[in-house]
Amino acid sequence: MERQDKGPSGAFPFVQHHGAVDGVTGSAHEWVVSDKASVLIDCGLFQGRDTGPGGAGELAIDFDISRLQALVLTHVHIDHVGRVPWLLAAGFQGPIYCSLPSAKLLPIVLEDAFRLGISSQPDQVERFLTVLEQRLVPLPYDHWHAIECADGSEAEICLHRAGHILGSAYVACRYHGDHVTVFSGDLGASHAPILPPPASPEGADVLVIESTYGDRRHEGRESRRQRLEAMLVRALADKGTLLIPAFSIGRTQELLYELEEIIHENRQRAMHPFLDWDELPIVLDSPLASRFTQVYRELSPYWEDEARERLAEGRRPLAFDQLLTVDGHEAHMRMVHHLAESARPAVVIAASGMCAGGRIVNYLRAMLGDKRHNVLFVGYQAAGTPGREIQRVGQGGRVHLEGEDVAIRAGVNTISGYSAHADQQDLLDFVRGMGRWPGEIRIVHGDESAKRVLAEKMASLYQRLGLAVDLLTPAG
Repeated sequence: MERQDKGPSGAFPFVQHHGAVDGVTGSAHEWVVSDKASVLIDCGLFQGRDTGPGGAGELAIDFDISRLQALVLTHVHIDHVGRVPWLLAAGFQGPIYCSLPSAKLLPIVLEDAFRLGISSQPDQVERFLTVLEQRLVPLPYDHWHAIECADGSEAEICLHRAGHILGSAYVACRYHGDHVTVFSGDLGASHAPILPPPASPEGADVLVIESTYGDRRHEGRESRRQRLEAMLVRALADKGTLLIPAFSIGRTQELLYELEEIIHENRQRAMHPFLDWDELPIVLDSPLASRFTQVYRELSPYWEDEARERLAEGRRPLAFDQLLTVDGHEAHMRMVHHLAESARPAVVIAASGMCAGGRIVNYLRAMLGDKRHNVLFVGYQAAGTPGREIQRVGQGGRVHLEGEDVAIRAGVNTISGYSAHADQQDLLDFVRGMGRWPGEIRIVHGDESAKRVLAEKMASLYQRLGLAVDLLTPAG
């Protein structure tokens, strides 16, 4: 995954990529300021097809870390932070910078990753979390912070709100007080609920930008909310369960927020003769998502104005009456069997978002073969994941789930507008809003089609204003 790209003169700073160039996972980008000093932006896990034939072996840090002075994390999704335990195990000794909200979320994410990927022994987990807490340096947004480089190089970083999930940031890196490289991380959609959208940086010399949805546009928020409401009505008409695979952080909280709004607007009305909106159970079956949702509630000062106004009105967008949480494994299995065997309509939100593990798999194995049930995808499904396969073959197809070949008789639907990622227009607007446009743009974190289309759109944007730009789509 390593890729080095110095400028024509070999001058510093330059960017070296260690992930997210052949797909949408494994983000890790090195900002190199001298032969002896660099800063790593993210250190994420490879998922789906991006893992390659090495499988678990891909977790090992396969690039030189000897010059790393610091690690900066844009947000706490596993494809951006999942290799941090292996980075520490490889000998990284520097500080780990992130936003204040991310500092509260990161130990939860990495404790879970450590237990699943390295060891569930309590003493080892505690030792790892102690090291992590010692290394974490939370930074406020919009504040320049100097990086201590062993060779005296002058490097600074500044975190700005990215609007993707709570605590997400894009990172401006400044070299000798002049040259600026911006790493987008994952940018949020302009119409996403709960969090304010990102504002463009003042300017940049180099921009490393994601392209997850670089080849498409999301539908508007009102349109997608109407589609979600219509999907609920249609999916529950047969007294089945609507299964929504969702990432524990970000997507889950946005869904809860939107579901509360739909239920609030339809209170004291009937959805079907056998079901009132006020009686529809929303099941959050993910201990991790429940913990993240609690942190979201605690950090409501970081919410956008509309969301905080709802709190002021006495509404509870992330803790409404019909929300049921399932914690222990036995309670989870009872819920699976109850919903699979009864005629009790319900909505279930469970991880993982790409159906590559987690509790959603038990629901899928129990319910995919029954046409009363439905699956609704609301986020990106990476190539090589079970979620992508279910989405691709649809009702009437088959999917392999943890060693079992499962027939798909349930309905399969997608609402793309619920992605927490910026769409093509948002990405273009991120550049358009800069006072000084970058002369070099590196397009990463996307499938080949998304990167190619976004590059074409970026080129057209520059051409219309008669500006020059060097557009790169690095490959591993």
